[in-house]
Amino acid sequence: MPDEATCRDYVAKQRWEDGKAVCPYCGHGKCYNIENGKRYKCGSKTCYKKFSVITGTIMEASNLPLIKWLTAIYLVSSHKKGISSYQLGRDLQIAQKNAWFVLHRIREMLRVKEGLMLDNIVEIDETYIGGKVPNMSKTKRTKLRETGNSLNTKTMVMGMVERSGNLKLVPVHASVNSMAMQTVVNTNVDKDAVVITDSLAAYNGLDKQYAAHEIVNHSEQEYVRDGVFHTNTIEGAFSLLKRSIIGIYHQVTPKHLSRYCDETMYRYNLRKMTDVQRFNYTMTNIEGRLKYKALISVPDNKPVLVDRNRPNEYVKGKHKAIAQIFDGMIVAEFPSTAEAARQTGIYAADIRKVLHGKRITTKGYQWKYL
Repeated sequence: MPDEATCRDYVAKQRWEDGKAVCPYCGHGKCYNIENGKRYKCGSKTCYKKFSVITGTIMEASNLPLIKWLTAIYLVSSHKKGISSYQLGRDLQIAQKNAWFVLHRIREMLRVKEGLMLDNIVEIDETYIGGKVPNMSKTKRTKLRETGNSLNTKTMVMGMVERSGNLKLVPVHASVNSMAMQTVVNTNVDKDAVVITDSLAAYNGLDKQYAAHEIVNHSEQEYVRDGVFHTNTIEGAFSLLKRSIIGIYHQVTPKHLSRYCDETMYRYNLRKMTDVQRFNYTMTNIEGRLKYKALISVPDNKPVLVDRNRPNEYVKGKHKAIAQIFDGMIVAEFPSTAEAARQTGIYAADIRKVLHGKRITTKGYQWKYL
């Protein structure tokens, strides 16, 4: 891809069938080439809007040339443990802050946007991501001690992997209890699966929900039983996440931890592809835009575990309160579908399709009535 014209043609072929432009505003299939092929104009009499090949994608409203965008996507998808924003900035000859934003927009491409249930034999375990208090500066240690957070510096990440299958990594920002952990398991693992865990008490009761629940008791030096029951696969997947953080990124915040988990999951689940195949597949997921304001203003994802027995204080007339769910955890509650659409920018019609069971997710979120 030596020039911008070649890059535009490639992106068009990956985004649209046979490279024939479709209006991102109204979905009309008849569009005209304008400005020597740099842009298009919708042929619908009710639209007539102008757009380019990157309108409505993660590259929208960017001043970076396409050749740098495609280079960045190839580097991120092919590096086995990731690439830092400093290194990407040097490779592309752009500022580190711009490279950081580019990386997060690419991670938005890598995020699994449809529900995928793990089946067969599924290993489940948990790990903790975060710095050690003795290694922190005196100022940070003092602040943690004064606020009473000295024991709350790490974020738990639950991992679930299907034997010879896919991986799921889910940060759990709520209080670590059996309800929160089993909610994550129920959201991501099929009921016909055989689950394997360690002897943590939070997993008690899974045998009543799944086909079988096998426990490997590490406290009694038991790590493999009958050559089948172990959690070595998921622990190996955790090492990939930790090596990328320790060796490449050095530190991550709880606010963005889920994006780094998405990146690790993506590489693990597509590990059998070649770099070129993975790049081509990645380019089919360019729809959707992540704005910088939304990126830096994302809340700390501290979900509220709802007591289902409480009265629904939001119900007024015909309005019903709904919950926005990501990775099995409630991240927000809204008094009505209309209010959820107003605050999130997601079409109310798409939210209703999920609520009524016509779709699994929309924009990567599940929705349920409270």
